[in-house]
Amino acid sequence: MDDGVYDRVDRTLEALGLARAPREDPLTYPGAWPAESGLLVGDRLLPLDGHTTYGNRTPVLAIGSNACPGQLRHKMAEFGITSPVPMVKVRVTGIDIGVSAHVSRVGYVSASPVNSPGVVRELFVTWFDARQLAVVDASEGAYDRAWLPGSGATSEFRFEPGSGELLRGAYVYVNRHGVLHDGTGVPRRHPGERALLTELLGGSAELRTLFGRTPEEFCEQARADRELCERGARLFRKEGRVTASGLERYVRPQQTGSPGIGSSLSPPLR
Repeated sequence: MDDGVYDRVDRTLEALGLARAPREDPLTYPGAWPAESGLLVGDRLLPLDGHTTYGNRTPVLAIGSNACPGQLRHKMAEFGITSPVPMVKVRVTGIDIGVSAHVSRVGYVSASPVNSPGVVRELFVTWFDARQLAVVDASEGAYDRAWLPGSGATSEFRFEPGSGELLRGAYVYVNRHGVLHDGTGVPRRHPGERALLTELLGGSAELRTLFGRTPEEFCEQARADRELCERGARLFRKEGRVTASGLERYVRPQQTGSPGIGSSLSPPLR
């Protein structure tokens, strides 16, 4: 791009329509995603310089709101972290976007990855440094971070950036509660928060008793009420809505965050 043209482009998240964080407005979940790869720097999303891999950072596949720059900025700002975050658009094979079988205390039912052989999606791999990774790990209280191999003849997954090269793999957050199914035992896809909550509430009188009759009431009731959120997760299981994501076998015991950092990071809302 011509330098003069580049200087005139407003790269703020607000100007790009990427500023709103689902943590502050739950019904916007999973938030607005960028159209292309970019470098998140404070409140701006800049073009990348052509890199698609970063050897000193950890690649994490974004399934839900972690692909929303406004949400990432919100999480990092909570701990005063302003270092850049590369967000690389990737063609992913073998993973689809399901629905977590828990209710988040920020007021929404979040997305969760599911094993879907042959399915191809365009998603984002976020490349975090140690401090950033500790923040995101701590924010994913209902999830375990698992490594999905993306290379090798027997690999179920492929991660292809625009450069055409294959990533050797990426981490993903696997929900330890499982995922919701579509009524036939097959993991359901996350259609966006308002549509999802409308469907869930319409199908369960007991859920309406707990959270209200509308998506707005659901979000308001769930927000910051740990006990109510836990009751919601138990109800999902009681009503037989829950199945496995198919990714549980990739979860391994591991430390959250990085040495000397992870244990101290515990965002109040997860």
